[in-house]
Amino acid sequence: MSVKVITKDNFENEVMHSEKPVLLDFWAAWCGPCKMLSPLVDKYSEEDSSVNVGKVNVDEENELASAFGISSIPALFVVKHGKVVASTVGYMPEEELKSFVASAKAK
Repeated sequence: MSVKVITKDNFENEVMHSEKPVLLDFWAAWCGPCKMLSPLVDKYSEEDSSVNVGKVNVDEENELASAFGISSIPALFVVKHGKVVASTVGYMPEEELKSFVASAKAK
């Protein structure tokens, strides 16, 4: 699965009405930890087809960032059946990312 760019225009369809859980990565181009996490999120999207992965650029999508209460990035959310079931802030290593999503999927 490839990573989708999530905007306010496709959010409802891609996230809220997704059949699969969605891992959302809120990021910005100027954010160092975001740049470190991004390749791990990309790799995860290729390895786990049971989850859709989307990225939200907080500089371009202020409304979505506000709706999710983003105050620090990178911020990761898992949305399942239209509800946030898990969230975390900051960089994490690959195995921690996998564990975070796996525990959220189980909820």
